[in-house]
This record gives sequence, C-alpha cells and structure tokens, in this order.
Amino acid sequence: MNGLDPRAPLVLDTRELGRRPGSQRQVSRTVPAPADLGIEVLSVPEGAPVELDLRLEAVMEGVLVTGSASAALEGECVRCLEPIREDLEVTFQELFVYDDIRDAEGAEEDDEVSMLQDDLVDLQPLLRDAVVLALPFQPLCQDDCPGLCTECGVRLADDPDHTHEAAIDPRWAKLAELDQDPTD
Repeated sequence: MNGLDPRAPLVLDTRELGRRPGSQRQVSRTVPAPADLGIEVLSVPEGAPVELDLRLEAVMEGVLVTGSASAALEGECVRCLEPIREDLEVTFQELFVYDDIRDAEGAEEDDEVSMLQDDLVDLQPLLRDAVVLALPFQPLCQDDCPGLCTECGVRLADDPDHTHEAAIDPRWAKLAELDQDPTD
C-alpha cells in the first residue's frame, strides 16, 4: 500500500479520536469532486463541490465512518440526449480497521476490508461506491421520455405528432410507382 497524503481533501486524520472506543467527532466540509465520480452518462463533474457531513466514531476494531454526501450531477438522457442536471444525496457507513491490529492478528489480506493507513481514512473509494450505486442505470430527463425518431432523429417530446409515411418494401416499390401514374 502506498501512503496517503493527509492534505488530500478526501483523507481524514483520526488521531484525535485516540483509539478510545466511544470517542467521536463530527466533520463537515466541502471538497472538490474527484475524477470519474459517476457513470459514463451521468456524473459529478470533476472539481465540483461535494458537501460532506460525517461522524467518525472510534470502536474496538477501528473507526466507523457514517455520513452523507451531496453534489450536483450532470449528464444526458439515454433516450433523447438532452442535458440532465439534478442534485444527489447519498448516505454511507464503513468500518475502517486499524492496520496494526489487523497485522497483529495475522489475518489474510482481504480486499473487502477498508483499512486505516497511519490513522488516516481515505474516503474516495467509499464516496465513489456510494455515488455510483445511487445513480440510475439509464438516466432519463423525464420518466416517460419518448426519445428520438428512429428515422430522422427529431426529439419526440418536442414534436409529439411527428410521423413518417410508412416505409415501402423495396421489392414492391415498382408496383407502387404504377399505382401513382395516372396516365396508364
């Protein structure tokens, strides 16, 4: 593991909790959003403000982080490609295990366990997981978005009466021309 930078916006120092179970502190801060906070069509723009309200609580095994994050999302509707802007609020809770206690117990390395590194908590993976899980799989500008016309690309919400003549099967096209010629 590489060391965490204690000055990074999503890294918190837990030393003042003193490893005394039951001690806690509240943290509220605004941090810039990291890159790739979301999915391809809907995300929090990099550098946009993310409001964090956290409670850090020392427990026997480590530090329990409980909190919420709120940010503005930007993206596009998967049906009509119109811009989407909405607010998102997510809640999360994660136990960060003390690294020295885990090493003393001789436990195997487990990717599913969040670890403290030198009494520092890295919130970025926790925040990313909470945001991505809260996003819709296919974001829409409105629940009943009709999308785009498959033939010409017109946005159907702007022109609900939009139609095209029925397509003629190319095998019958010559017969249709005979039907339209009034001189025959």
